[in-house]
Amino acid sequence: MIYLDYQATTPLAPEAREAMLRWLGGPESDGFGNPHSAHRMGRMARAAVELARDQVAALMPPGGRVIFTGGATEALNLAIRGTVPRPSESWGLPRDSAPSLEAPASAGARIAISAIEHSAVGDTAQAAGETRVIPVDADGLTDAASSPGDGTRLVAVMQVNNEIGTVQPVAEWHAVARNRGALFLNDAVQAYGKLPVADSDMIAISAHKFHGPKGIGALWVRDGVELAEVQTGGGQEFGLRSGTLSPALIAGMGAAAELCARRMDEDKEHIGRLWNRARELFAGWTLNGSAEQRWHGNLNIRRDGLDVARLISDCREVMFSAGSACASGSGRPSHVLKAIGLSDAQAKSSIRLGFGRYTTLDEIERAAAQINAAAEEQGL
Repeated sequence: MIYLDYQATTPLAPEAREAMLRWLGGPESDGFGNPHSAHRMGRMARAAVELARDQVAALMPPGGRVIFTGGATEALNLAIRGTVPRPSESWGLPRDSAPSLEAPASAGARIAISAIEHSAVGDTAQAAGETRVIPVDADGLTDAASSPGDGTRLVAVMQVNNEIGTVQPVAEWHAVARNRGALFLNDAVQAYGKLPVADSDMIAISAHKFHGPKGIGALWVRDGVELAEVQTGGGQEFGLRSGTLSPALIAGMGAAAELCARRMDEDKEHIGRLWNRARELFAGWTLNGSAEQRWHGNLNIRRDGLDVARLISDCREVMFSAGSACASGSGRPSHVLKAIGLSDAQAKSSIRLGFGRYTTLDEIERAAAQINAAAEEQGL
């Protein structure tokens, strides 16, 4: 099989798997201890957690802390729900800069998000309060010159889009948010380990998007930013995230992050070569989103009139996607493709090819041959 769905998940790095094995721990092992226990086995497990915390933090901006979560969705929920309180509350910003929330809701939305955010941001923001949507242009790019509006408490713009790969000017958005007295949240799930993560107030990541294990993620929080607890219990992670941590998953995440730090330039060059070849092989297709301001491991393309479900069925040896894996069963056209101006028919005739560190040039060429042949069988 040829795997071209790197935006959905990535292959587990052998180094990450090796790091996990010690902490999976059978009955004759000393690696199954609870990292919150005070005895020696607990302290050993805790040391593995803290090593991984340092490894993950090494690819983050300085001056913040890493809070481990069950994944990026949980991290984004913690960031949004923990910083956008009810009008009678004032957590989120540092205490000396929290703006007044006495103004009525009609004075402006409390949350501003881009039109192409992941549903983990969009749905959570809608549930948390009044939301303003920041539009994108036909290339899928936001304009940081547009204002988030008065009364905004939180601005959320993802660094790399999961469907079309566009790279947003998040550093500029962070400055805009700061000037407005708001916090800035960066969904860096598709950026972390691939590109330098831009300066932000909060950054959400997920290990399985950078060759770590599934079921573990993190929220990086800038020093001085206060969050409200949104999940009650033992408060194991800085009093904000309750539940026993998994040393095995966290060790795998840390090892994957450390590997990304060493291989980032090498991986980027490799993916650039794959992108250039794929663009040649799919020259008859239309690219969705900017070709320049884009992560080149994401190729979102379309052929008008294409029956994508049939294409995927006909290309059984090639693993690729019609869009976000999280919304693949909804039957609705992609909100991202709609936001860049595509019609419902155009959005539904688009496919996403994702490739990365372990993809070979030969795999790109064989996949292109199968996909092009299957599209031609449809008369396209």
